[in-house]
Amino acid sequence: MIGSKNNNPPPTGEKTIDMSSPYFITSADHPGLNFVDENLLNDGNYSNWVNEMTNALYAKNKIGFVDGSLPKPEDGSKDNMNWKRCNAMVRGCLVSSIKKEIKNNVKYTITAKDIWDDLKERSRKENAPRAYKLRRAVTMIQQGDMMISSYYTKLRSIWDEVHSITQHQHVLVKDTHAILQKKST
Repeated sequence: MIGSKNNNPPPTGEKTIDMSSPYFITSADHPGLNFVDENLLNDGNYSNWVNEMTNALYAKNKIGFVDGSLPKPEDGSKDNMNWKRCNAMVRGCLVSSIKKEIKNNVKYTITAKDIWDDLKERSRKENAPRAYKLRRAVTMIQQGDMMISSYYTKLRSIWDEVHSITQHQHVLVKDTHAILQKKST
């Protein structure tokens, strides 16, 4: 009957995936899906891109594929194929959201986490000049004939981006310090 709901459990032996599982994929999800449809990642917008992409990955319950909290299960485990399927989808979404020049450097990377880490490392090298430019913009900005709310919004936007960039730099310093500590022991 059309429109009727089937409330019967799946036949014995069929697997079901809980909708709250990171392995759950809807029929609308596919590797070419662009989670962030506004800006493709390019050399100057990593902070904006990573904030949008992180938000999208949390919303899709796929953040574990890029932050390392959902590592690849061992070969032969019951979740291995689900992990590979979801990793492929997240990889595709990451790759489809970056500009061609950058895409060529990460398109053969095996895991979504490796792509994520590569992009993070690449951005760290570019953030210092960007942070300097933004700090300089803060010192040069003038209210002029802008309303106070517009002036504040513009100023706050620049400071938020500076904070986002320097936050990534602090992580690099902590990571480097931890590596040096391990080597000295």
